[in-house]
Order: sequence, then structure tokens, then C-alpha cells
Amino acid sequence: MPDNDTAAGQAALSICEALLLALNDAKILPEHEIMGILKDAAATHEQAGGSPNDLAAHAAVAALINKIIAGGNSVRRT
Repeated sequence: MPDNDTAAGQAALSICEALLLALNDAKILPEHEIMGILKDAAATHEQAGGSPNDLAAHAAVAALINKIIAGGNSVRRT
């Protein structure tokens, strides 16, 4: 069973992905704006500082966001 931090992170990711899809489906945010949000989030983590553990965590988060961008998970591309 995952620990609480892992479960919370997975829940947050699922909720955010659903919100991005809903915003795109409702034509509130176009695909390029959603991709910009994701790229900004990745860049924030890529540029973050901190301890070696903090840097490793930020790098992992940035890598995950970049995989989401590459996979197109948060927009329904036509």
C-alpha cells in the first residue's frame, strides 16, 4: 500500500489532469495554453534549488511533467 504522500500526490495529479481536460473540453483554455501551464510547472522545478534531496525531488517532478507533455495526457489532441 502506498504511503500517504504517494497517494496524495497521485490524487493531486489525477485531479489536475481532469481539470485541464475539462478546461480544454469546455473551450475555456486552448491546447497551447494548457501546454504552457505544464511547461511553466516543469521549468519551475528544473530551476529550483535546495538540498541534494530537494534537487532530486524537483528533478523527478520535472521529469514527470515533461513525460505528461510528451504523452499529451492532459489535452485531447485532434
